[in-house]
Amino acid sequence: QVQLVESGGGLVQAGDSLRLSCVASGVTFTHYTMGWFRQAPGMEREFVAFIPSSASSTYVAASVKGRFTISRDNGKDTAYLEMNNLRPEDSAIYFCAAKRRLGPPTDAANYDLWGQGTQVTVSS
Repeated sequence: QVQLVESGGGLVQAGDSLRLSCVASGVTFTHYTMGWFRQAPGMEREFVAFIPSSASSTYVAASVKGRFTISRDNGKDTAYLEMNNLRPEDSAIYFCAAKRRLGPPTDAANYDLWGQGTQVTVSS
């Protein structure tokens, strides 16, 4: 069964840290660029970060740069999103996604597989 399963979300206070995990199954993980997106209530899904299959580079959105880090462990078929110094505006459902098709990795429309999401809530 092909699936992505996120975990690690929760309720934290401003300034705290969380580490999200995304485990892939039923796919050849190294064939995919992995991305993280988030969606707050009433808002569009927003790009957060991506990492190519080789992990040779990473890219994070300007809104989280310096606070969030994306990584992956190809031996464990897992992608991570390390989130530090969290702010209330980071509150959202966080989704991981896997991409093989062509197109910018910052665009959600270019991703083939999606997880069910994990809730992150940051209180002030």
